[in-house]
Amino acid sequence: MEKSKITKAALSRLPQYLAYLHELSGQEVPYVSATKIASVLSLGEVLVRKDLNAVCGKGKPKRGYNTIELMRCIEACLGQRSATPAVLVGAGRLGKALMEYDEFERYGVRILAAFDSNEQILRPHRNMEVLPMTQFGEFCRAHDVKIGIITVGEGSAQTVCDQMIENGIEAIWNFAPCRLKVPENIVFHQENLAISLAYLNNRLLNRKIEGEQS
Repeated sequence: MEKSKITKAALSRLPQYLAYLHELSGQEVPYVSATKIASVLSLGEVLVRKDLNAVCGKGKPKRGYNTIELMRCIEACLGQRSATPAVLVGAGRLGKALMEYDEFERYGVRILAAFDSNEQILRPHRNMEVLPMTQFGEFCRAHDVKIGIITVGEGSAQTVCDQMIENGIEAIWNFAPCRLKVPENIVFHQENLAISLAYLNNRLLNRKIEGEQS
């Protein structure tokens, strides 16, 4: 059965479902319904049904989903059975913060190493290697790296992006405050933390205005 496209919002809920399914598996509960999952996780039943249908198809009438099968579907969707290798370039403050984040593997991505051109910070950070850029190409090819994370400044971001593409990286997550040029076959996501914060601030201000007008 062909699954529906997984939305970003649905993807963010999958770890919640998976954690609950692990509990049920430990209790040897063979089947679980979307209604039960929605109730336990305080989510809308229609929303849960839509998420699970996109991941694993519809459950069986009057029985729901096989707990183990649903777990496997969600793990496969998150890539937990074969985590995609990634590297990070730019081991400054933001880069180190991402290196310290332990949740990426829950979503099927494993950061293998970080790289930087500053020799003063080329030392292990929380058991992760920080390597010189001179080793970047060789490392990416040796480990078949497919995802690159850019946390360098605007001035060198495009150069880093080009190096990633030249060395087989197919998806790029860019934190540099600039728009980069990439070929159409590259999966690219521009992250802008300032815009996300501005969005929250705008929502907050609108709520205050609505409160004053009511």
